Amino acid sequence: MQRTSRDVAVAKPGPSVPAAPAAVTAAANPQIQLIPASAEGALDAAEEAVDLLLDSGRAPGDVLVITTGEQHPWAAHELSFGEASYWAQHDAGDDVFYTDASAAGRAASRPVVVVAVNGGPDPAAASALPLALTRAGALLIVCGDPQQINSVLGASV
Repeated sequence: MQRTSRDVAVAKPGPSVPAAPAAVTAAANPQIQLIPASAEGALDAAEEAVDLLLDSGRAPGDVLVITTGEQHPWAAHELSFGEASYWAQHDAGDDVFYTDASAAGRAASRPVVVVAVNGGPDPAAASALPLALTRAGALLIVCGDPQQINSVLGASV
């Protein structure tokens, strides 16, 4: 599994949550950051988070984006060429990869996972968030309604 140095592992896409020390998050659980957004604005918030991560030096292949509602336009476009081509891009691991919550179980772990809670049935978010937590090596960024997210994760984030 490819990892970046610890000083880059705590890239801050926004001031929404205080950062935990890198040694604690890298040794135990990934750092969790919440970016409050409506279901309609969650995808845009996730895009902004990805842009900030890349601007701060994070490698594109370090980032996995999961949506709970409508697919990200990149995923929809790439899937139009077929499942094999789409998952080959995932396996290459050299770019940001976008997937729907229903297929996220097939995605490999990456240092950073961004979840856009952009609608969809409640079970989609309920299964996507714990899965995303297991896939995130250093940082989990969740964009969506804080009440819904906290109830799913079972703790304040």
